[in-house]
Amino acid sequence: MTTIKVESFSLDHTTVQAPHVRRAEIFETPGGDVIAKYDLRFTQPNENIMPTGAVHALEHLLAGYLREELTGVIDLSPMGCRTGFYLIRLGEATEDDIARALIRALDKVLEAETVPARSAVQCGNYRDLSLFGAQEYAREVRQGLQRKYN
Repeated sequence: MTTIKVESFSLDHTTVQAPHVRRAEIFETPGGDVIAKYDLRFTQPNENIMPTGAVHALEHLLAGYLREELTGVIDLSPMGCRTGFYLIRLGEATEDDIARALIRALDKVLEAETVPARSAVQCGNYRDLSLFGAQEYAREVRQGLQRKYN
């Protein structure tokens, strides 16, 4: 049986200091393009787990807002452990650049009046979205990132 390496399983989660931005992996395509994966850690692993409604709303909001702040965004996906998100991007950027873009996107989350794509047609679990929860975590994470990256 082949052992598949999963980067996040190699990370010592007891040493993580959330919130943070960490470049997790770099991939090069056969055509020479660079794809970068970033760990956008919102809460301390095994201590503060975000509820699904907040994570889901943050996913909907940040999917658009990060694309407004960064070029080359391929995907923003919530971590199954509900402590943050993975950002997949075409091209590499510094952790500082990603953090500053995330701070600007979180500012927009704090100003949002509704969560986009909140219908049965647009979302597979549209009833489990919490703008209030998303904004609470956005406020906390923004403050922590501001201290680290400015």
